[in-house]
Amino acid sequence: MAGVAGNQPLYICRNCKNPIALRSDLLSKAFIGKYGPAYMFSHAMNIIAGQKEDRKLITGAYSVADIYCCNCGEILGWKYLRAYEMQQKSKEGKFIIETAKIAKEY
Repeated sequence: MAGVAGNQPLYICRNCKNPIALRSDLLSKAFIGKYGPAYMFSHAMNIIAGQKEDRKLITGAYSVADIYCCNCGEILGWKYLRAYEMQQKSKEGKFIIETAKIAKEY
């Protein structure tokens, strides 16, 4: 596992321990997912994106795709594909991952 991120802490799938995101890719801890607190990441790894769909979220309308662990299939959160409001465009391409679905590993 150390070879994946060198000595950098990373976030892993709580279910199967698959590496999901690097600590350096964490952008914000101030998000709410479908089921509770969530983090925003600039990048995620070892995931599979589901079908694109439009969703009305707290901050507006978006095209998103649910993301799943590529190892165990656990739903982790979603990826912002498109923001329909100009002030939310910075979220495009970013990942929202539920904190209950990941664990920090050092």
